[in-house]
Amino acid sequence: MEYAIFIFDGVCNFCNGFVNFIIDHDPKKRIKFLASQSKNAKKILKKYKISHNKIVDSLILIEGEKYTTRSTAFFHIVKYLTFPYFLLHAGIIVPKFFRDYIYECIGKNRYKLFGKRKVCRTPTKELKERFL
Repeated sequence: MEYAIFIFDGVCNFCNGFVNFIIDHDPKKRIKFLASQSKNAKKILKKYKISHNKIVDSLILIEGEKYTTRSTAFFHIVKYLTFPYFLLHAGIIVPKFFRDYIYECIGKNRYKLFGKRKVCRTPTKELKERFL
């Protein structure tokens, strides 16, 4: 696989904002996107034996045959971005229990803080190649 797959909550405004940020700062297009509610996501989740419980309140990054979730996925995503954002990857050294605690606080309140869409985003013609 020559690209990573970022599985995100397609109705979450915060998550969609993060997708837009990645698109703006990943000029080599090394990350493709997949809304967790889509049929394609269900196929990929099954292939990687990722349970539905793992995708609730979590982002998932698939790189080759491995996947990461929550804060670990976030820190793996930023390594694909342009300077200075890839420097955030250094945050991976923070203990996982602490990183995931912060991640969970944001994840559990994301709809309350940022709102929710009624339907998943539909990529524009220009961005269609970035979505699976």
